[in-house]
Order: sequence, then C-alpha cells, then structure tokens
Amino acid sequence: MAGSPTARRRRLAIELRKLRDESALTCNQVGKELDWSGSKVNRMETGQGRVQPSDIDALCRFYGTSDELRELLKSLAKDSKIKGWWHVHGDAIPSWFSVYVGLEQAAASLRTFQTEIIPGLLQTAEYATELTRVAPHQAPEEIQRLVDVRMRRQQLLSMVNPPDFWAVVHQSALMQVVGTRQLMMRQLEHVLAATELSNVTVQVLPHDAGAYPFTGAFTMLGFPEQEDPDMVYREGLTDSVYLELPTEVSLYTKAFDHLRALALSPQRSATLIRSVLEDHSR
Repeated sequence: MAGSPTARRRRLAIELRKLRDESALTCNQVGKELDWSGSKVNRMETGQGRVQPSDIDALCRFYGTSDELRELLKSLAKDSKIKGWWHVHGDAIPSWFSVYVGLEQAAASLRTFQTEIIPGLLQTAEYATELTRVAPHQAPEEIQRLVDVRMRRQQLLSMVNPPDFWAVVHQSALMQVVGTRQLMMRQLEHVLAATELSNVTVQVLPHDAGAYPFTGAFTMLGFPEQEDPDMVYREGLTDSVYLELPTEVSLYTKAFDHLRALALSPQRSATLIRSVLEDHSR
C-alpha cells in the first residue's frame, strides 16, 4: 500500500468512488439514503474531507461490502489522518503543493518534463533559493522553509527502494543563468552527480530537436499499487492541476515518450551538460 497519508487518502477516495459507481447511484442518492448531503459524499470521494470510522461503517452497510473491505477502508481512513514530515512547515507550503509532496512521497515512478528550470528534485539549495526569492510576496523565513522542503524531498532519490526518476530537460534550462555563472556550474555538476544513481535518468532536449509536443512543464506520477492509477501534475503560480482521467494520462504518456525519443540519449545528454558547464566557466 502506498506509504504516505496523502496517497492513502487518495486510495480511500478511489475505493469509495468505485463502490458508488458499482451501485450505479449518484452522490445525492447515496447521501439521501444515509441522511447526508450529496456534497459530503462527493468530498469523501475526492479526498477533500476527513472520513470518520462511523462514515465507513455506514457506507459499507449500505453497499453491502465484506468485512475485509470494511476494515481496509477504515485502516486507510485512520492512516490518512497521520501528518507527513512536510506538514511541520505549515503555511509556508501552499495547500495545493502540500498535496503534491504527499503523493510524490508514495510514487514508484516520476517522469518530468521541464522547459525553463532544472527539475526540483535535482536542484541545489542555492539554485532553489534564487528561484524562490523572485516569487512575489515571499518573506526571507518563508524562502528558507520552502528551500528546506525542496532539499528534504530530494532524499527520495537515495532512499531504500527509491522511485524511478526520469527527467527530460530542455537545453534552455541548462543555459539560463540563475544567480551567477558559478552557481550554474555547481548546479550542473550536481545534475551530473545525480545521474550516477541507478534510478535517475536525465535526457536533454536540444535546441535543434525540432517540433515537439508543446505541453509546458509537467510531472507524471506512477504508484506501486495497481488500484492507484497514474496521474499528471501541472503547476502554476497560484495553484496546480491534477489530471487523472485515463484519456488525459494516456495523452501525456504519449507526449513524454515522444519527448524521450527526440531528446539526446542519457550519455550524449551528459556530454552536452558538460559542454554547457564549460561555457558557464568562461
């Protein structure tokens, strides 16, 4: 079972939605039978609200589930209330990004495409600080907390049974000077060092790659449990979008495969990164 409270909340929501779909009832119809509002049922099925053990008991009696499934759902509801390490940073992390961090902690695979910046899981602290500093309305203490979270997230890549991380990065992200050229040299050296990990693959999409799927930056998350479908995460300045419909995920999967095919091989990508690193040193 996926190992973060956010992932368990998502799994619980998926299972509850599946039960209702199998019953061919609407949220309002289920709510009416249980003397609840339809919005309460919807919140439980979208992971937006706390689910109490009594709620699970009522739903399982209504749907006629097995005792085994009821206990599984109650366990998921209980574990989803546990706070992850990222919650100690409180308001420094936007709520929509806190959800992503929780899902990232449980992912078995992470596939990301970045067009303008180095992926967060490959950033140095000084590079991340420069990026965070230019965000509007950030107090100095908030900047440090956000950078601390980013550095803590990177422990994923070197833990026992780490996720498979595959990044396609546009050449522009390597050449863009964030901070100083010396900072960029250290950042690119850090990327090269990360590729020494067996679970990390980095490919560079060069300027002369030609036309490619214009999707903007995105990350695809895959989970170890078959019941937890893949999802796509896209981030904006003030919010984020999670795409979970099979048709949506399929389109992004094809786009990522296309980008991988257009990008340089990992070996040639490392050569290009070293070349750009030398350019920064001049």
